[in-house]
Amino acid sequence: MKSVRWIWLFGPLALSAATFDADTYKKNVTYLASPELKGRATGSPELEKAAAFIASQFKAFHLKPVDGKNYEISFPADIGANMGPNNKLAFEEKGHKESLKLAEDFQPLSMSTSGKFSSGVVFAGYGITSKEQNYDDYAGLDVTGKLVLILRHEPQENNDHSSFDGRKLTSHATFIDKMETAKRHGAKGVLFINDLPQHPDSTDKLEEFGSTGGPKNSGIFFVQVKAATAEKWFEAEGKSLADIQKGIDADLRPRSFAFSNLHVNLDVDLFRINKTVHNVAGYLPGSTQEYVIIGAHYDHLGTSVEYSLAPNAKGQIHPGADDNASGTAGVIELARYFSSTYSDKNLPKRGILFMTFAGEEIGLLGSSWYANHPLLPIENAVAMLNLDMIGRIREGRVFMSGSQTGGPELSKLIAGVPVPASLRVDETGKNSGTNMNDASDHASFVAKKVPSLFFFSGLHGDYHKPTDTPDKIDAEDAVKLLDYVAGIANALSAAPDRPSFVKVEAAPPGPVSGNGGRSGYGADFGSIPDFNEPPKGVRFADVRAGSPAAKADLRAGDILIEFDGKEMGNLYDFTYALRDHNPGDEVLVKVLRSGQTIVAKVLLTQRR
Repeated sequence: MKSVRWIWLFGPLALSAATFDADTYKKNVTYLASPELKGRATGSPELEKAAAFIASQFKAFHLKPVDGKNYEISFPADIGANMGPNNKLAFEEKGHKESLKLAEDFQPLSMSTSGKFSSGVVFAGYGITSKEQNYDDYAGLDVTGKLVLILRHEPQENNDHSSFDGRKLTSHATFIDKMETAKRHGAKGVLFINDLPQHPDSTDKLEEFGSTGGPKNSGIFFVQVKAATAEKWFEAEGKSLADIQKGIDADLRPRSFAFSNLHVNLDVDLFRINKTVHNVAGYLPGSTQEYVIIGAHYDHLGTSVEYSLAPNAKGQIHPGADDNASGTAGVIELARYFSSTYSDKNLPKRGILFMTFAGEEIGLLGSSWYANHPLLPIENAVAMLNLDMIGRIREGRVFMSGSQTGGPELSKLIAGVPVPASLRVDETGKNSGTNMNDASDHASFVAKKVPSLFFFSGLHGDYHKPTDTPDKIDAEDAVKLLDYVAGIANALSAAPDRPSFVKVEAAPPGPVSGNGGRSGYGADFGSIPDFNEPPKGVRFADVRAGSPAAKADLRAGDILIEFDGKEMGNLYDFTYALRDHNPGDEVLVKVLRSGQTIVAKVLLTQRR
C-alpha cells in the first residue's frame, strides 16, 4: 500500500509526487531484523553492517554527508566488561584453606570493581534495609571495610501476604539495590548466594558473566559464590544456612552475624571493552542554516541477555524488529520521501538531518555523543523528532510526547497537521514534557535545549525478547504514522518562526534518575542525568529551572562527586543516596566544574 502525502505549507494543500511505501518499509525492517544482522548489538560486526546499509540508502537518496565526507560518524563506546586472567577467591576457616574455581564455585559480576581485597566476612541476611517494611538486615552490624555475605531475592517471596509485596518481588531483590545498600553501610564488597530453600526446583547456578545490568564500576566488589560453599561456612559456626533462611522468612526478624573464623582473599580482574562505533547521518540542506532532526536508534541487544526480558534466551538472537528496526526503517523511508520531494532547485526553508544512532540500548551513547559533538551547530536545530518502536500500532493508537518542550508555538503547529483518518494520536505528558519512555534518544537533545517529539506505538510482550520479529510489524499503519511525522517535519521546516524551547518541570524518569526513581513522591534534587557516564561521578545534562539544584547554582555539565558526605561514583549511587533523604533536608554537595571543585548546599523539596 502506498500513502500519498499532502504537504501543509502554511497555505493551500499541495499534492507531492512522493509517497510512502509499506512494502519498502517492511523490506527494510525485515533486513535490519534478519538473522544475518544477529540483533545489531553495539560493537558487533553486524551493527557495522547495518550502518553500511543505512549509509548506502542515504547515499542513494543523494543526501549530503554532514561532514562532507562520510555518512558514518564514528565515536568511542564502552560496550561492557571482560574478565582478565587473575580472578581468584580463596578462604581460610579454622586452619582449613581452600581455593575456589572460577565459573564453577564463584563468579564476579560485571558491575564489580577490580582489585585485591582480604577481609573477614559478615552475614547480612538478604542484604536489605527497608523503612517501608520495618526490616533491616544491617541493624546492629558493623560491616565497615568488610565483605558481606547475603542471600538473593527477599524474604517471604512465596507468601501472598508478605509485607514486601506478596509474591511480587520488589526493588529490594535486585542486585543494584543490594549493592548500593551494602555500599551505604560501608562494606567493601558483597558475596551473594542463591536462596535455595525458596526455590527448591532450582539448581545452584552461577550468574553468567555479563548477563546482569548495572553501573560500569559499582565501586565495591560484587561476587557470587555457590550456596554449597557458604553452607560449609555456616556449619563451621555451628549454624544451618537453611534454618536461618527459614527463620527469617517465618518472622521477618534478621539473623545477621559476623563469622568468627572466616577470612576471604579476593582478586577480581575485570577490564572494560572500548570500541569505535558509528552513528549514521544524511543531510538535506535548506535555504537557511536552521534544520530539523529526524532520528532513531538502530542498535539492539544482539545475543546478550544483560538487558533481555527472556532470562532463558542465552545465545538466542534478539532481532529487535520493533525495537528499533521499525524506527530506523521509518527514518530511511522519511529520507526517501523528502529527498524525492525536494531538489537542489527546490530547497526547504530549513534543512532536515536524518540520523540513526548506535548505543541507545546501553545508555543513549550515540545520541549523547552527537549532541555533545554536533557536526552542525546544535543551536540551529529547531526540533528533534524521535521514532522508537513505531511498528506495532494497535487499534490505530499511537503515542506522541514532548510538545511542551516547544512551547505554544509547537503545540499550535502540531494542531495544524492533519492526522490520518485511521490513526488516533495520544499526546501523552502534555503538561510534563517528554515522559513516555524517556530513556530514548530525544532525551539527549532535550538536554541541549532542542524541542523534541517522541513517537511510540507502545510496549508489548515481545519487548527485549527473541520474539520481537519482523512478521509482527504492521507496515501499513507504520507508514500512516510516517505520513503524520512528515507533516510535522514539513511544518517545522516551513514555519515562519521556530519553536521556543521550554524547560519542563518534571525530570526525565529513565531507568534511574536524579530524582531517585519513577514515582512522584520523595525528595527532589532537580538534575537531569547525562546517561553517557563520566569515568567517575554523575554528570548533569541539565538542571531544571527553579529546582533545588538550580537555586544552589548547580549547572549543566557539572559532575557530582559527593552528596551529603558520601562519594558518588555513578548514577546509581546518587539515586539511592537521594532516596535516603526527605523533603526539607539540606545536603552539602561537591561538584567538578571546569577542573574546579565547587561546594554547595542544596535544600531538597517535595517531588511532584
